[in-house]
Amino acid sequence: MHRRRRTALLLTAAIAAAAPLLTACGNDAHPGAAAVVGDQRITVSQLEDRVDEVREAQRAAVPDEAQYEQVVARTGSLTRDTLHSMVLDRVLQHAARDAGVTVTPREVQRMRSGLEEQAGGPEALETAWLQQYGVPPQRLDENLRIQLEAQKLAERLGTETGRPEFWQALSEAGEDLGVDLNPRYGAWDAEKSSRVDARTPWVRDVTSAGTQQPL
Repeated sequence: MHRRRRTALLLTAAIAAAAPLLTACGNDAHPGAAAVVGDQRITVSQLEDRVDEVREAQRAAVPDEAQYEQVVARTGSLTRDTLHSMVLDRVLQHAARDAGVTVTPREVQRMRSGLEEQAGGPEALETAWLQQYGVPPQRLDENLRIQLEAQKLAERLGTETGRPEFWQALSEAGEDLGVDLNPRYGAWDAEKSSRVDARTPWVRDVTSAGTQQPL
């Protein structure tokens, strides 16, 4: 279980820390979409709903207004980070499906039970995932399933998550799908499997530190 926990944390940290070069942008052909991944649209409203889930969970965990404002300030890029995760999840799922990787609900529950034991209970795990990775309680099982898919994909490739071979598989999956981001949220670098900020001065930053809710 310790190996699985390290794998899960590694993937989550890698998603948050990736910093590639800009290679593509544009999504004018898809009005109302924050991103298009293959034939799937991630609408602006879906993105906003996901951000609201995180903000509501943060608000419930930090009832003090001043402390909550500090949390908001520290997570000013939440909208863009959330879109990054939503896109990368789809790319990973595509790569896992192509490799014949599947994850069962029982495997997710087994992983969750082990993590809960390490964290000190269900609430402690939910709090840790929210604080460290921005995953609200209702998305925890979904996130753990993604972690397991990543782990199994890496094993199928004969490597580990975070290694070049693993990210190469995601890069190929992203190129196969085609990822198109709305310029207001940046652009997607398929080679590095990461969202990047588009340097377009005429596009207003919609996720500044002082913005509590996405536009």
